[in-house]
Amino acid sequence: MRNQRQIVDYALQRRALLGQLRAGRVSANDVCDAGPYLRRAAQFHGERTDHTCPVCRKSRLTLVAWVYGDELKHAAGSARKPDELERMANLFAEFTVYVVEVCDACGWNHLAMSYVLGTGEPGTRAPTPRTRSRRSATR
Repeated sequence: MRNQRQIVDYALQRRALLGQLRAGRVSANDVCDAGPYLRRAAQFHGERTDHTCPVCRKSRLTLVAWVYGDELKHAAGSARKPDELERMANLFAEFTVYVVEVCDACGWNHLAMSYVLGTGEPGTRAPTPRTRSRRSATR
């Protein structure tokens, strides 16, 4: 994305959690807890990677992007494909994207990164078509 800003990478947290898993301080059940909604979002909206799951090593990871922001209204909290993110970045002033990596085999999931997208200019949303009022329709 060309206008990503406020990028946060969660690789250190991921590495620490995997270290705890290997040391036996955390169980696989605790980290492989992707729910059905997250798994479906990964299946339909995700982007497959070349990285294998660090827990089961059976499947490639999928990245799912979730969008949040006041300006998004009903779209907030939904998973979006990369091409949808690009369109949204040109329509809205600002929204946050959270990228989660998911394994469809074992259910491993972890927040990979977050960033802010948007035009950065308030009021840049494309105008919505207005319906004619009753008064103007009767004239």
